[in-house]
Amino acid sequence: MSGLLALLDDVAGIAKVAAASVDDVIGQAAKAGSKAAGAVIDDAAVSPKYVQGFSAERELPIIWRIAKGSMINKLVYLLPVGLALNHFAPWAIVPLLMLGGGYLCFEGAEKVAHALGIGGHGHLDYPQAADEVEDMAHLEEEKAKGAIKTDFILSAEIMTISLAAIPESNFWMEAATLATVAVMITVAVYGAVAIIVKADDVGLAMAAKGRNAVLQVLGRGIVRAMPHVMKALTIIGTAAMLWVGGNIVVHGLEALGAGWPYHAIHDLAYAVGHSLPDRFIGIGEWATTALLDGILGLMLGLALIPVGEKLVTPLWRAVFSRGKAGASH
Repeated sequence: MSGLLALLDDVAGIAKVAAASVDDVIGQAAKAGSKAAGAVIDDAAVSPKYVQGFSAERELPIIWRIAKGSMINKLVYLLPVGLALNHFAPWAIVPLLMLGGGYLCFEGAEKVAHALGIGGHGHLDYPQAADEVEDMAHLEEEKAKGAIKTDFILSAEIMTISLAAIPESNFWMEAATLATVAVMITVAVYGAVAIIVKADDVGLAMAAKGRNAVLQVLGRGIVRAMPHVMKALTIIGTAAMLWVGGNIVVHGLEALGAGWPYHAIHDLAYAVGHSLPDRFIGIGEWATTALLDGILGLMLGLALIPVGEKLVTPLWRAVFSRGKAGASH
């Protein structure tokens, strides 16, 4: 009997350790995922366009297909590569982070330029020859493939940023944390996309079939609000990309020995924060840092627009156009 009690006590101890490990993984994943906010918001803002032009009953299946492709991108391709780099070539993490940060700045600046009518062509995307597609099933196939390819870039940013934010630990803890980040972010992004895409349909149904006047008014309000919600999401996503991208580049420069931008921003944010009442010091420092990082990100992104439009985008389109042509043969 004493042996059985001792065994049960050991099992309980193991269960506590396992539960603590799970809590650690989830906690680290939440913190690491929050560092990738700019890319996450961009992903959520971009994805709804891939179901435009399709019937309502095809919207959720398309989103589900893209979500599965996104999960494969993160878990099958990017997670092993990220862990391998972290353990065998850690020196490459900071340059890759800065590359991803530069891409975020480019994307954000391009959207700003496009909104101001001074250039920019929107999100780097797989070329869709919609006018050449006669079969809607083929069009759906093309759209889904294009979305998954675009997601790969954003997922690479998310996973690299998250990996850099994970505290140093053993291989399996890092793998579990990064896998948890991948699942949590994919579910959050495409769950939000599904809600956004179907909000109009829900609002229309409530307006037409609501049991009372309150539901009908609420439905009409949802339909009217959604265009504004999408616009706000785009603005927030653009601001987040510039802020996060600029922040990544600034911290990367510091890690590589060029710390003056980081120290200049830090000192100015400190001065602004401590010029405010005590209860506003923290938010003043954070807001100043985010604003300055965003301005730097915008300046860097504007400088990168000619490079992106004249070199990166044509190369991207040429590669996938060649791949498409090869697949057709």
